[in-house]
Amino acid sequence: MSAADPRWLDRADGPHAWREAGTGAPVVFLHGLGGTRGSWNPQIEALADRFRCIAWDMPGYGAAAPLDPLSYAGVADRLVGLLDHLGLDRVDLVGLSFGGMHALHTTLAHPDRVRRMVLCSTSPAFGMDGTDPAEWKASRLEAIDTGATPADLAEPVLDAIAGRPLDPGIRADLIDAFARIPTDGFRAAVECLPTNDVRGRLHEIPHPTAVVVGAHDTETPVAYAQVLADGLPHAELTILPGIGHLSPSEDPAAVNAVIADHLERP
Repeated sequence: MSAADPRWLDRADGPHAWREAGTGAPVVFLHGLGGTRGSWNPQIEALADRFRCIAWDMPGYGAAAPLDPLSYAGVADRLVGLLDHLGLDRVDLVGLSFGGMHALHTTLAHPDRVRRMVLCSTSPAFGMDGTDPAEWKASRLEAIDTGATPADLAEPVLDAIAGRPLDPGIRADLIDAFARIPTDGFRAAVECLPTNDVRGRLHEIPHPTAVVVGAHDTETPVAYAQVLADGLPHAELTILPGIGHLSPSEDPAAVNAVIADHLERP
């Protein structure tokens, strides 16, 4: 499905930018650190006949206005602002990695605006494996600091975190989505991401949640997903064999099945 496909609409209005297709119960897709709205093309293509699929650009990414400073609280408020703009009272959230963290923070800050969640390849806290935040940020920004752009990083980063070769069309869409990240937006996101830690508040989230992780994910491994599944009162864990960090893109059929099954339950 190309960006010009008549089955979806790309929109930018005020501070918000998003792609949407379909009708039915609204589902908002939240991309990761290395993505924009186009990261969710396999989900929109497969699920738009069952849901109203809305894939946003987070603040400072794609065509969305930045936040200064970028924070989880600010992103949550901006997301609720998009829901208000679209006239949506409650939505389901599907988040990948950094987007899963935004889903958690939004649900904690605005619990009445969220019905269910699907958390893919994400974490309840940064540094659970002992990673030093300063070292992590420096490693992510080293190339940027020497003049590279997110577009330059797209191919090597995506190939490194995938657990198996990606479908060529999906890989091309992911590279394009990564390339749409402004340098300043990427830098702000790298500064924000390590401030995540909701482990002590997981019990406050009663929303039914599906937790999905690839068995070969080295960025947010199975142990992180298990903490989420154990800490959330109503969570189910799905481990995908042979899959790395980009679970919705590496095995879209399996992830789409989890999303549809979870969101269509009474």
